[in-house]
This record gives sequence, C-alpha cells and structure tokens, in this order.
Amino acid sequence: MMRKTTRLPSSAETAAFAAALIWLTLPAFAQHSADATGAAQALTLSGDYRGTHDPSIAKDGETYYVFATGAATPAAHTPAPGDTAAKVSSEPVAQLPVRCSMDLKLWTRCGAVFPSIPKWIHETSPSTKELWAPDVSYFDRLFHLYYAFSAFGKNTSGIALATNETLDPASPKYKWIDRGLVLRSKEKDDFNAIDPNLVIDQNGEAWLAFGSFWTGIKMRHLDRHTGLLSSKDTQLYSLASRAVVHPGPRDPGLPPDAEAIEAPFVFQHQGFFYLFVSWDLCCRGLKSTYRTMVGRSRAVTGPFVDRDGKLLTDGGGTPLLRANSTWLGPGGASLVHLPAADLIAFHAYSAINGRPALQLSTINWKDGWPVAALEGDKP
Repeated sequence: MMRKTTRLPSSAETAAFAAALIWLTLPAFAQHSADATGAAQALTLSGDYRGTHDPSIAKDGETYYVFATGAATPAAHTPAPGDTAAKVSSEPVAQLPVRCSMDLKLWTRCGAVFPSIPKWIHETSPSTKELWAPDVSYFDRLFHLYYAFSAFGKNTSGIALATNETLDPASPKYKWIDRGLVLRSKEKDDFNAIDPNLVIDQNGEAWLAFGSFWTGIKMRHLDRHTGLLSSKDTQLYSLASRAVVHPGPRDPGLPPDAEAIEAPFVFQHQGFFYLFVSWDLCCRGLKSTYRTMVGRSRAVTGPFVDRDGKLLTDGGGTPLLRANSTWLGPGGASLVHLPAADLIAFHAYSAINGRPALQLSTINWKDGWPVAALEGDKP
C-alpha cells in the first residue's frame, strides 16, 4: 500500500498480505501504463484533488484513498502547510483529510482521520496547529497510519501511530484508534522526527524512515507486532543528508536551506531498496522549490547511492521530478506496485496560484532507475 509497505515477499505469509495491500487490479488503469516508447505518463485528474499535500495512497475494496497533510478545511480555502497568513480558528478542526476515487482519476472528499488534534498532542506540543505527513500501510490485518506533529521549522517534533481495520467509513468496523507516540525529537537532537514512512523488508521486519532538514533522513527498527520502536535494535540509522551540520546551539529560526531534505519513501524493485526524497523548499506557493531525488541500496538501512555512485549521506541523489511551466515543487512522493505499471503519487504547486494539488504518474524503469512524468512536461 502506498506510502507504504514496499518490499518483495519472501514467504507465503508475506506474499499474501503484500498482495492484499499493494497489488491494485483495476483494469482501466492499464490505459495509463507506459506508452509504446516506454515513457512514463502523468495521469489527468479531476474532481477534488487540489489542496492535497504529502499524499499517501491505499486501496480498500474497490476504492482508492488518499490521505494528506493538514486540516480538513473546504477545498477552496485549503492553505499550504506552514502558511502563517491562514486564519486559525479556535474551534476543533478535523485533521488529515481523506480523498476517494474508484478509478484513480476522479477524486472526492470522504472524511478525515481525526475530528481534531488528539488531546495528548496538544498537551505534549502546544504549538502544533496541524497534523502532517500521514503514511498508510496494511499489514497483520490492520491499516497502520503513521503521522507527525510539530511546529513549522522546528525539530521539537513527534511521530505517532493510529490503526484501523478498514478504510471504508461506511463499515461498522471503521474506527481510527490512536496508539500514541512512536518517536520524538527535541531541540538538542540533530534530527527531526517528522515525515514518517514505514517499510517491511524481505525478511518481514518493519522499519520507519523519517526526517526533515538537520542531519537528514534517518531510520529506526520497529517492533512489527506493536508498530512501535524495537527494544532490541535501538540504533539510529542515517540514510541521506544534504550538508554537514556542526554541533552546537542552533539558530532559533528556520533551519538553513543547505539542509533541505525530507519526505523519505523506501520502495523495493528487483532486489534494490530505492530511497525517494524531496530536496529544497516546500510550502512556499509560487516560491516552492521542491524536487524529487532518488538513490538505491541492496539493504534497507543503506548505504544508498545515486546513479553516479555518490552516497546519499554525502549529498548524492539522482533527479526524478523537477518543476516545469505548469507545476512547481514536485515532492512528498509515495509509490505503489501495479500490474500495468508502478505508480508514484506526489504533490506539486500550481504555477498560476501556488496552491498544491495531487499528482499521479506511472513509473518507467530504465537501466534499473525510475523515470516519472509531471503534467505539462515536454516530450
């Protein structure tokens, strides 16, 4: 399932739940597979797909669900995350909006994960205004949704977990259960505990990639049965970074742009783990400079290298998605295996008004590296 469980099955059990969660079977999708030249294709979307940020896609029954960052406000009034000009209401606001589609093309609003920010987060992190970066996976008979809370530009952040038996709000089994805190980062830490991404490796072990700015993308081993951190493996693994950060007191303002890397997503393909990350700046409307980069490794914990062999921990990364004249700042990506073609979901900002919107593209694998398309790309 997207954003999330991305690995090759190694046993009958893992194969069974992988098939249940990430192999989508909609015949109509075949028309969007790579064209005769092998080029990736951007899907044309309609309906309520605008305002989507950090998309995470899953399928339950015959319906596709996209989970997104922020408050579930009406589409016409959805601000970009971090928009300080947005009016903040004192009334509880539903968090982590959900959009639905039967065909991956026409999208509608279909609810939100939480009716408001959980009370324990308000108490733990009073400056949190919205919940961010949901990451949905299905394993062990439950949908697992990891999400983040923070204040924009700060690393006083946390990642939490909620679970549900189904994504269908009409089902009597539908109920998001908040499992609480998974991981925190504090001001003295050199990492930022946001942008979670769960991956299950070829041995059935669960891992959580995360990170934004500071020393970059990190990973922790999880206890698959609880969804929380492993007590047996407490190592903090480093996967990717943009710059060497010197120890010592930090500027109380935003972290420097030289550290701009975030939104990890780990995806398995033909014996490699591919690490997708977003470089540069999101959430700035027409000034957004996000771009999507990728590296790969034989092991889930790295080392990851780009196409030229440069380590991602040394600032390496192979370009995948860049801005064009129609859409700016493509990033916040998640991927899924499909029978016709692998699919990448991400957001980008309109070059006209700077507002974010959901984007979908097929993936073409060329010489072991992914190729994707952004609507408006020139052939």
